[in-house]
Amino acid sequence: MKSIQTYKEMAVDFLQLVVAGEIEEAYQKYIGPNFRHHNPYFKGDEESLKTAMKEDAKNNPNKILEIQRTIREGNLVVVHSKIRQHPEDTAAALVHIFRFSDNKIAEAWDIGQEQPENSPNQHGMF
Repeated sequence: MKSIQTYKEMAVDFLQLVVAGEIEEAYQKYIGPNFRHHNPYFKGDEESLKTAMKEDAKNNPNKILEIQRTIREGNLVVVHSKIRQHPEDTAAALVHIFRFSDNKIAEAWDIGQEQPENSPNQHGMF
């Protein structure tokens, strides 16, 4: 019997597929009809974000994503991660917020912050 994935598992798997360059599979498995996103650098439709993700995967095939924590509240999932475009890069913080509808991602937000080289915070970003 196949187990049913939780929203948190779906969100994490979606991001891991995207980072692995499996954009079509990620969208086919997890993106719902009428999907919209709020990334300010692209139109809010599915195709523009998918195209940008494919281009990024092509330009950064060795990207590393490390999930730090996931939080679920109702139909919303928040994923806080470390990301490196290249293994030698300093990690940046990335937060994705997904809204689910009918077990698919219906809406997405993403927020990123570069890690400063000389932060005075002794606890770090992660």
